Amino acid sequence: MSSDWVCDVHGAVVPLRVLPRTGPDTLRQVAEHAGVPVWCPLPMLPGWSVTGVAVAGHERGKAAAVAVALSGPCPVGGPADMVLVAEEPGTGLGARYAGMDAVDPGLSAAGAPDAKLEASGHDTPLWRCETGATDRAAFVGEAGGVWLWAVLWPPTAELVLIEDVALHDLRDAVHVGEVVPIGAATTRLAG
Repeated sequence: MSSDWVCDVHGAVVPLRVLPRTGPDTLRQVAEHAGVPVWCPLPMLPGWSVTGVAVAGHERGKAAAVAVALSGPCPVGGPADMVLVAEEPGTGLGARYAGMDAVDPGLSAAGAPDAKLEASGHDTPLWRCETGATDRAAFVGEAGGVWLWAVLWPPTAELVLIEDVALHDLRDAVHVGEVVPIGAATTRLAG
């Protein structure tokens, strides 16, 4: 007998919980129990709001991955969604949202990055992931010693990364209780 969650393809995996509600208390609780950064753009991108949170990990320990979903206007018109994932290597949550079969990106950081943002005051390069999924764009890099994924729907929403995106870790004491706009729940985290 084992208490591990087991996937037929990947073996032992950490369980994923998509939290039913998102609000200031939810974000605070996730930040208190996360073993990885809880990334959120601060200040929030104009017109964007947090629309969901998912946590991968056993309830008896720190979360191995945290996904924060955001929704807002696409730079070329219409609505857009973005999921920011911080995860320990080997977790596979970012790859899942990116539409990849692999657990880790298998990234070789050869060449110039395809996008860049700021994470906790550090310039953070991101490289495009070839996922085979045509309905989204996925980028991955490293921040805070773990993978940082940015997955955007539709693919043209990748233009958001051209803006001055400054991510902050909601676990940092200065951001505890930070007020962020909360929007209607997204379905992106359950897929």
